[in-house]
Amino acid sequence: MEKVYDKIMATLKNRIMIIDGAMGTNIQKYKLSEEEYRGEEFKNYNKSLQGNNDLLCITKPEVIKAIHRGFLEAGADIIETGTLCSSSLNQMEYGLEDYAYEMTLAGAKIAREIVDEFNIKTPNKPRYVAGSIGPTSKMLSVSVDVDLPGKREISYDDLHKAYKEQIRALIDGGSDLILVETIFDTMNCKVAIAALEELKQERGIDMPLMISCSIDQSGRLLSGQTLEAFLVSVEHATELISVGLNCSFGPEQMLSFCKDFSKYSSLPLSIYPNAGMPNEFGQYDMTSDEMGDIMKAYLDQKIVNMIGGCCGSSHEHIKVIADLANTYEPREFETKEVLLG
Repeated sequence: MEKVYDKIMATLKNRIMIIDGAMGTNIQKYKLSEEEYRGEEFKNYNKSLQGNNDLLCITKPEVIKAIHRGFLEAGADIIETGTLCSSSLNQMEYGLEDYAYEMTLAGAKIAREIVDEFNIKTPNKPRYVAGSIGPTSKMLSVSVDVDLPGKREISYDDLHKAYKEQIRALIDGGSDLILVETIFDTMNCKVAIAALEELKQERGIDMPLMISCSIDQSGRLLSGQTLEAFLVSVEHATELISVGLNCSFGPEQMLSFCKDFSKYSSLPLSIYPNAGMPNEFGQYDMTSDEMGDIMKAYLDQKIVNMIGGCCGSSHEHIKVIADLANTYEPREFETKEVLLG
């Protein structure tokens, strides 16, 4: 059987692939109550759970399924699981760290079910499940005490354990690949890579990887690395499909940084920016046509291989982007073997 990594890389040689849009802002449209977030499973829980979107994979799976279906119907090739903040570290905020594996597993199974549903309908256009791993509130690169430069909020071992549990659940739930996204700390990303590599060795499996970072207005990660330095730090990962940028800000502001990244990297490049910047109410006003007009510049300059949307991007945004991308040739890239010493 052809490996997922080989299938995706072959597709990327021929066309631009489409990543889905936002999960969180699309969930907000449902205006779910505290009771709906709790469901029957957490009906009598002693903390507020409203806003814990990853929990909906357990308590409101029909909402997550509907969002996935909408993006697939819009033309997405890659669907991200609704597990951006499902790690035990993120779930500590709600006191649900013991449910992290179950939550992540449920998210992967939901995405697998919907992707399989579409793959049966159109086997000539395979879709893929990307197991989403988002940032945590703990950073390895930054000290929490100016008088103790070596002091951190979390140890390497504890961060590794949390990532490994999340990745294990994503694999167990049927993910085709792992996506470490919205990275603002290079060290954290390297720990996630190490956890994935360890699981692959333990299980004797293949599991491709996509990596996407988030930057500030200076073009650096929060932990200080330039895009070129970040790339050098992570490109050793095996079965690495792509590196890229997501979230951060709107597509117009991200264009120059994407051009730089495209020059640095010989790997496929992914880009999925926010639908503009949020207004004073935290809402995203950029329409699908406005976003499409700006994203056209990425395609005209032939600097992307995967394209989609992040915060604020709806099914309509992805439909416009997908229809546009289908008329363009992809950016050229090299495939290379990385030898680990």
